[in-house]
Amino acid sequence: MTPPAGQPPTPAPPGSWSPAGHAPADLRTALADLHAPVAVVRTDHGLAAARDGTVTLGPVVPGSVPVVAYLPPLTPDRLGDPGFVRDHGLKYPYMTGAMANGIGSVEVVEAMGRAGMLGSFGAAGLSLERIGQAVDRLRATPGRPYAVNLIHSPNESAHEMGTAELFLKRGVKLVEASAYLDLTPAVVRYRVAGFTDHGPANRVIAKVSRVEVATKFLSPPPDRILRELVSAGHVTARQAELAARFPVADDLTAEADSGGHTDNRPAITLLPTLLALRDRLQRQFNYPTAPRVGLAGGIATPAGVAAAFAMGAAYVVTGSVNQACVESGSSPAVRKMLAEAGQADVAMAPAADMFEMGVKVQVLKRGTMFPMRAAKLYELYKSFPSWEAIPEADRVQVEKTYFKATFADVWGQTEAFFRRRDPGQLPRAEADPRHRMALVFRWYLGLSSRWANAGEPGRQLDYQVWCGPAMGAFNEWAKGSPLEAPENRTVVGVAHNLLYGACVLLRRQALRQAGVEVPDEFFPAGPLPAGEAARRLV
Repeated sequence: MTPPAGQPPTPAPPGSWSPAGHAPADLRTALADLHAPVAVVRTDHGLAAARDGTVTLGPVVPGSVPVVAYLPPLTPDRLGDPGFVRDHGLKYPYMTGAMANGIGSVEVVEAMGRAGMLGSFGAAGLSLERIGQAVDRLRATPGRPYAVNLIHSPNESAHEMGTAELFLKRGVKLVEASAYLDLTPAVVRYRVAGFTDHGPANRVIAKVSRVEVATKFLSPPPDRILRELVSAGHVTARQAELAARFPVADDLTAEADSGGHTDNRPAITLLPTLLALRDRLQRQFNYPTAPRVGLAGGIATPAGVAAAFAMGAAYVVTGSVNQACVESGSSPAVRKMLAEAGQADVAMAPAADMFEMGVKVQVLKRGTMFPMRAAKLYELYKSFPSWEAIPEADRVQVEKTYFKATFADVWGQTEAFFRRRDPGQLPRAEADPRHRMALVFRWYLGLSSRWANAGEPGRQLDYQVWCGPAMGAFNEWAKGSPLEAPENRTVVGVAHNLLYGACVLLRRQALRQAGVEVPDEFFPAGPLPAGEAARRLV
């Protein structure tokens, strides 16, 4: 029969099903079981699933039922790169990225590890003492996977090196390196100090959004930094020799439009670009194992997860959605704000750690004045050589509305902080009034995230909440489900729902490619209860 004009021809059935005494099974139920293959048959009553019997490929056997599509099992452990799962001791290729100031909490990391997924502790912005306490707790359960964040700190290089040294002393075997503009001695030292004749013991997952930075992490460590480290006695000559045969990073996370430090890159162009870069550098250096490339930024719905794996991601990394979960180091007030956010409720604002460089982070703008106030501080910093040179009306506004204290009082607190954290900042601040002004402005930017994490009363308009548009996408998807309420959101429950939903969507796409369109009601429209999602993955 010739199809009507303008419609594609109906593909011939790939085979037929001869029942063995059982009627066809309900297709909706069969599709929900990711562990079982599904032979989709077309009966007089519509689409169904073959049960028992024999499926024969080729022309339809007389008296049998036509098979219109075949779906193999597809569970989350089959997604991505099996090497990522194997090397990090995981069950699924899924990771929660680090969120600074302990928002990516020990509780988040522990929950992910128990569920066979990888969590990264948000060490950025914390003291070495706090980081050490977190590492000790994570190490208390041997064999459970975890990572710790090592963030580029161009204004606090001594603290960055101190963090790397802490990781080496405490035996941390995996770091997530983020916000790097270039390789530093700290991240190279961590990587190289773990080399033995058997290969690298210290692994690095680098989160990047720029080709030039990705190139550095996908290449061997620079000779210049290796020579400096050997000369300083931080690594041996043998370790430097071995490291020259491997990339700095084992895994590279393509960071698309996300919360926190981000270049707002579109995932659909960034991931293919970095995959192609990886392939080119692998051909150049011929590493024993090619680095893997995963995707972060915008990963908040099953469709986003499915798209990432369909584009070739080795693993996926979630961020903003985890901040709204009960295990995060944020406050109930912030979780409520995040649960009400839409995709457009975000803005770029000056970053505390790279304020003078003009680097920005993506934050929540709904319910807070922080993005506008932070931008005002940066405008004043760029326009005037000192606090005293700022017009009086602006100074009064900043002290009364932003600081709720005098500039002198804030400088006293700032001076005390850097005397403990990085004393080298103080002589420069005394000699350079603009630098002193920058440090005071960074006081506000730094405390604004801590006020948010603590749910500080009276400071809600100053809350700095790192957030990308993924949060709005998740909220829209979760609407009307148990996950709509922030108190019901757990990092594992979210992960299980995203992974299960992604597998369902990928199987549905396979049906479409076979010319079979299944009604929408056959697939879950939103999240399942956490226990049900977990059950369907077992």
